[in-house]
Order: sequence, then C-alpha cells, then structure tokens
Amino acid sequence: MKGKRSLVFYLAIIAVFGTAIYTVLLQGKILQQSSDKHARVAASRPSLDTSFHSFKQAFSGNLTHPLAILILQIIAIVLVARLFGFLFNKIGQPTVIGEIVAGIVLGPSVVGIFLPEVSHFLFPAPSLPNLQFLSQVGLILFMFVIGMELDLDVMKKQAHGAIVISHASIIIPYTMGMVLAYFLYTRFAPANISFISFALFMGIAMSITAFPVLARIIQERGLTKSPLGILAITCAAADDITAWCLLAVVIAIVKAGALVSALFTISLAIAYVFLMLLVVKPFLERLGNIYANREMVSKPVMAIVFIVLLLSSYCTEIIGIHALFGAFLAGVVMPSNLKFRRILVDKVEDVSVVLLLPLFFVFTGLRTQIGLLTEGHLWLTCGWVILVAVAGKFGGSTLAARVVGQSWKDSLSIGALMNTRGLMELIVLNIGYDLGILSPQVFAMMVLMALLTTFMTGPALDFINWLMPDKNAADAGKRKKTYRLLLSFGSAQTGGKMLALANQMFGREILNNNLTAINLTYNADITPLQIQEFEKKSFKEINAEAERLNIRIETRYKPVKDIQRAILRITNKEAYDFLLVDAGKSLFKGTFIGNILEATKLLYPENLFETLVGNKKLLPQLMPVDDMMDEKAKRFIEDAQCGVGVFIDRDFKNAQRLLVLLLEDEDQHLLGYSQQFEEHYQSQVVTSTVADKEQLSAFDLLLISNKSWGKAVYKKCPWLEHIPSTLIIKHADQNGFL
Repeated sequence: MKGKRSLVFYLAIIAVFGTAIYTVLLQGKILQQSSDKHARVAASRPSLDTSFHSFKQAFSGNLTHPLAILILQIIAIVLVARLFGFLFNKIGQPTVIGEIVAGIVLGPSVVGIFLPEVSHFLFPAPSLPNLQFLSQVGLILFMFVIGMELDLDVMKKQAHGAIVISHASIIIPYTMGMVLAYFLYTRFAPANISFISFALFMGIAMSITAFPVLARIIQERGLTKSPLGILAITCAAADDITAWCLLAVVIAIVKAGALVSALFTISLAIAYVFLMLLVVKPFLERLGNIYANREMVSKPVMAIVFIVLLLSSYCTEIIGIHALFGAFLAGVVMPSNLKFRRILVDKVEDVSVVLLLPLFFVFTGLRTQIGLLTEGHLWLTCGWVILVAVAGKFGGSTLAARVVGQSWKDSLSIGALMNTRGLMELIVLNIGYDLGILSPQVFAMMVLMALLTTFMTGPALDFINWLMPDKNAADAGKRKKTYRLLLSFGSAQTGGKMLALANQMFGREILNNNLTAINLTYNADITPLQIQEFEKKSFKEINAEAERLNIRIETRYKPVKDIQRAILRITNKEAYDFLLVDAGKSLFKGTFIGNILEATKLLYPENLFETLVGNKKLLPQLMPVDDMMDEKAKRFIEDAQCGVGVFIDRDFKNAQRLLVLLLEDEDQHLLGYSQQFEEHYQSQVVTSTVADKEQLSAFDLLLISNKSWGKAVYKKCPWLEHIPSTLIIKHADQNGFL
C-alpha cells in the first residue's frame, strides 16, 4: 500500500510540474513573438552549417582545455604504467621497473619519435607544469609513506653491522661518483654550474639505494624474517636516512653557491630536525597511544597528520633542502604504534602509488631523451657511468658485509640488493635536473643506469643462489619419507574449512606434522608494516581449526610477484604429494571480456614459448560459461607434479554425505579418495554415473574428476548450478598413498 502511494505521488508531481514548465515555455514563446526582439533573433539565427561549425569549435576547445588534457594524461599514464608493470612482473621484475619504462615509452624517446602527433596532443608543452606539480604532490605523499615504513627498532638490533655496511655503501660510490664527475665536468656539466655542485651531486646520485624496491624484493623471496633479509632492510633504511641527509646538505650548498653560505641553511635544517624529533614526535606519540586500539582514525586526527606533513614539507622547501626531505621526516616522526601507522599507510598509499606516482615516472620519461645519445662516445660514457655505479655500490656493500663477518654468499647478496636504485634514484635525478646540475645528456645516462641496476637485482640474486646453493635446499628432496600435503587458501574463512575437509579426507594421523598451509599475497599490495598483521588475520581461522582438531601444521605467509608460479614452485620443488587449493573467483570468466583476456595470454613470455615449441595450442580453449574455477586453480591442475584437489565452497560444513560422479571410464581413481573419507570420517558414500540436479541437493560434498568437470562445463550441463561444495580431483599416478 505504501509503495502504491509513493508511485501515485511521484506520477502526480511529474504531471503537475511538467505541465507548469510546458505552460511557461508556451507563454514565453507568445511573449517573444509579440516583442520587436523577435525580428532581430530571427535575423541572427544561424544556419545549420554555421551551428555545426560553432559546435566543432567548442568541441575542439573542450578537447584542448587544460583540465581535459590533464585528465586524459592521467588516464593514459595510469593505464600504460599498469600494463608495463604487469608485463615486467611476468618476467620476474619489480613493477616499478615496468612503470619507469612506461614513462620512457610515452616520452620523446619512443612515442615522440614514432607518433609525434599523438605525443604533441597528449603532452603539449604548456601542460607539463601542471603534470609536474601534480607528480610532486604524489612524491610528497610517497616519501611520507617511505618514512613511516622505516622501522627504527629493527635498525637498533642490527645497528653495528648495518651502519658499517650502509656507510661503506655510501662513501665508496660517493667517492667514485666524484672521480667520475672530474672526467665528465668539462664536456657534460651545464655552463653555469660549479664543479663542487656537479661533483657533490654525482656522488650522491651514485650512492642511493631504493629502500621500497629492495623491501619488496626481500618480501617476494621470503627473506623478511631471515638474518640476511633483516640485515639488508636495516642497511637500506640506514642508507636511506644518511643519503637523504647528505642530499639535503648538497642541495643547500648548490642553492647557496658556496659552503660558507650553505652553513646557514644547514644550521636551520639541523634545528628543524631537532624540532621534529624533540617536539613534534612526542606529541604525535601521545596521539598514537590514544588511538592505538581504534580501528579507524577520525577526520580531525587525519587533518592533524596532513597538516604536519604539509608544514614539514613547506619548512624544508623554504629552508632550501627540498620539500621531499620534509615529507620523509614527517613519516619518520609519526607514532611508532604499528596499527596507527598501518591505517595512515592504507589511507595514503593507494592514491600516491597507483594514481599520482606514475605521473612522476612519465614526467621523468618526458625529460629522458635517449635520442640525445646518438654518438658512440656518448654510449661509451654511459657505459662508464653504469660501470662506476655498479662497482661502487655493489662492490662497496659486498666488501663491507664481508669485513663485518658475513659469508661470501650473504655479502654478495647484500651487494646485489644495495645496488638496487629504482624510484629513489629517479627522485634524486629529477631534483638535480630541476636545479640545473644535470644536463639532458647526463640525465638520460643516469636514468638508464637506474633502470639497469634495478633490473639486474633479481638475476644477480638468482645467479648467486645458483653459484652457491644452500645445503638445506640441496638436501630438501632427500628428507621426504611420509605423505606430505600442501594447502593453499585465499580468505581466512576458507582456510579453516579447507583444513576441516583435509582432516575428513586424510585423517589426523596423516596430517599431523605433514601438512603445510600457505597464504600468498601479491607483493605490490602490501607494505612491511602490514605483514605481521595480515599474517595473523590470514591464519586465524585455520590455526583455530588446527587447535580444535589437535593437528600440528606448518604455516607460511609470503608476499610474491606471481602467486601461481610461487605455489607451483613450492609444490614441485619441495615434492609434495597432494595440493589442496580453493577454486578462487574470477571476475570475467565466461564473459566476452573474459574470453578476450584469455586469448591475450598467448602474449605472456612463458605461453609464447610453449606455443612456439608446440606444447600449447595456438589459442586457449574459451569457456562458454563461468566454470567456477579461477585461472590459478586451472594452472595448478595442469602443471603441478602431484595430485591436486580444487575446492569449491558452497557453505561447506562436513562431508557426511558424499557423492562420487564416475562420468568417464578413467574416473575409477576417485573411489580411492572416497574410501579415505569413509575410513577417516565415516562418510556415507554414493557413486553415480549420471548427474541429476535433484540428486545433488541431498549431499554435502561432490567428488568429480578434472576431466569430467571440464566436459560438463563446456557442455553447459544444467546440473552445475545445483552442485553442493565440490572437490575437483586431478590424480597423479606417482601418488603412493592412494
């Protein structure tokens, strides 16, 4: 009744006021006709051609309006940066490398050469200042996050060795950079720049380490809690703080023009640092303690945080040591409470990293003119720049690590990690370019150096591990004596259900000490501050279920670049006998867009190689409907060298009533799995050679082979919509357990 009244009221309002509007327009037209203005209006009424021309002019003006251009630039930059980041992730490189390359591609070095009209339309010269200022805002937010991610407590634990390695990895490349500057100054330094400014800046540019990229490489390789990972993180953090302080001094000297004049700037900077540490930090610590146990930070508190950030950036900018140093220090003095910091990072990081930071990469790419390096001697000079950078940073860090007592393998690994420059190097180079210290040619050389030294980190670590393998890893295959299971899950709730399923399938005696539960997450979406909390939340349900069942399990939480590859690597390298995974959820599976995306996977390097050698079909098989299985689960079935069970959760509680579908002749192996349910959980097992939607509703769990499942999905069998919780089995002949 209430709904009908609302509808009648709505229709009455539309009718009454619509009639009123029409009446006003009609009377106005009569008024216009009776006025002498009508003749002038009619005389000046434009023709159709004139109107269309006016529309074209207005449309063209809208297209080139500064706001429209800026929005289009952001759209293009974010899309291209994410695409290149994704592609570089697929070849085992950090996302930031792909985003930097995307910036160079969109700049004059690629698009500017091959598509000059597109380049001029998308990045007209008058629009670049807007892009630069917006990218600077992104950098300020990013440096604020970097400051918060520094864990000073961890640094204290490894202070002695870390400080020695960190400072050696700065002073050695710094000195080599100044020596290089001596040979480059005459030919490559801008005319109005003194040698001391050029040399000091070349030194600092050679000694930077990219703390964010290094931290994510360590996470992806599972070294976060290892002595090597902790030492490398501590060295990078100490390196970051020292290098930024040195950079502030160098900027002060460059802007002042002389060391004596710079002393005033440096004195102000020191006073400012003490103010932040002794006055602002205690106030923020109190603020963090008040909000320590709250799930959210209120808007007034966030306003205080942003005011501190902006005031800090403003102060360092007017002092003369750059706003980015102020943003970094503002992050360092934020409350040490990890929960408070995590909330701040969550609020700031996505906007800065996903939306604004790619603008900086592209702006750097627009400045990087690789086309300037047209002659052989310029490329030879670029080679010397790269050689000095690698020798100074890699060699200095390795030597220092060996002196403080690290093994040769760990020393070389620390050298490779500290040689990572990435984004932090680009920030320093852009500061030098803005100050007029670096010429366009030197800037291009240094950007290429930053790219290469970051790109080589992963391969260098792989080569070191290959050259000096761990004894434990070499003997991993020899320790297998029992049936071992690997359980991989996405959400915490699913993990608990999957452990209950594994217990009903294999029994407590087999699972006890023989089951490893892993939860892997994409490393670009997690920061060091979040790891411990995310790990605790991820395993909350499965640990509670393990305690209830009295089962001892091993748990692993790990941020990785490629979840599929990581799980397969663990499964095959550690020789597990059975892999139990959740089916996951695919956003586009079974849709037109999904089929297009499926076809584009032919371009992935590994798929392209498999296709060329004949191991894969030219185009993947396109599923006409959503098969309720994510692409990761399908790949596990194809590539895992053991038995695989893919679990589709339909509110699973237990496997008391179990239906086994034997739709193919080779499905008889399912009977071995059903016998395990009977033995360990006393399940009531029913086998059937046909599937009926009425029959399915009577069961708690469906057991079906991967081959039968694939055929049923491709044929769009109607009973698929009525399945209970389902376990899709891929049987491996080498399984000795069943």
